[in-house]
Amino acid sequence: MTIVMRGIFGLLLAGGLATAASAQTKWDMPTPYPDSNFHTKNIIQFAADVDKATNGSLKIQTHSAGSLIKHPEIKRAVRQGTAPIGEILESLAANESPVYGIDSLPFLATGYDASKKLYAAQRPYLEKQLASEGLMLLFSVPWPPQGLYAKREIKSVDDLKGLKFRTYNPMIGRIAALAGSIPTQIEVPDLPTAFATGRVDVMVTSASTGVDTKAQDYLTHYMDTQAWLPRDIVFVNKAAFDKLKDNEKKALLDAAKVAEERGWKASIEEMQIKTKALKDAKIIVVTPSAELKAGLSKIGATIASEWVTAAGADGKAMLDAYRK
Repeated sequence: MTIVMRGIFGLLLAGGLATAASAQTKWDMPTPYPDSNFHTKNIIQFAADVDKATNGSLKIQTHSAGSLIKHPEIKRAVRQGTAPIGEILESLAANESPVYGIDSLPFLATGYDASKKLYAAQRPYLEKQLASEGLMLLFSVPWPPQGLYAKREIKSVDDLKGLKFRTYNPMIGRIAALAGSIPTQIEVPDLPTAFATGRVDVMVTSASTGVDTKAQDYLTHYMDTQAWLPRDIVFVNKAAFDKLKDNEKKALLDAAKVAEERGWKASIEEMQIKTKALKDAKIIVVTPSAELKAGLSKIGATIASEWVTAAGADGKAMLDAYRK
């Protein structure tokens, strides 16, 4: 009789363990950047918050630095359900829909307050576009703003005429063309040599990139134009979200809200730290002149107008909401 009871108990225990195991949902999350990046740190904390709030019933395993899925393929993977959740630089998808490119329109939303206002105007349309693809937005966090680097102070747009302007995408090329500069394609690893040999004279990038590439070795000035703040988006496959239990859905959305707030603060801290590092490296950090700001704003208005033509009614509605 004892042997029979032990057997029954063993079966019940095994069944209970199987039920507990099946009750746990594990999501693999591909991300583009290394663990040291502030975006990745924020997402690791987001995953920990979800784990804690669900008592381990929903676990998100982050796979950083493109180790699971490369950056250009992450959105497609989440859309197809290969991965249930992911993170990308929003403008990477701008060729799919103009809504994904509004955050990177130059000289439109300069600074964090303006960027947050632009995000608020964009968000309903961003959510609608993602929904049409079977996706759902969780949160969005900006990179530090983009500034202008040169071998001397740039006091007006006229100072850019004839200079070789480093480009890495069509938008930067358009800025260069409108400024009367010469667009010159240069990749990040080639920047020191390109500036040292005169292949390029000026570039737009963040304080972070300036520090990482040791800009002090080949440039002297950084005009803190805060030209635009490109944002990353974190999104989920809607079908995967719908399969979650109600408490897990709430935990995910609550953690996303906290992660968004934390991420914006971390971005500001990153900007402050890296701008100070530029100064410590003897780069002259300059507040742009009123004349330079006006000229750059005019360029931004032209590019925004061109973007609206491509974006249509939704694009116009987003810009109108932002400009109110």
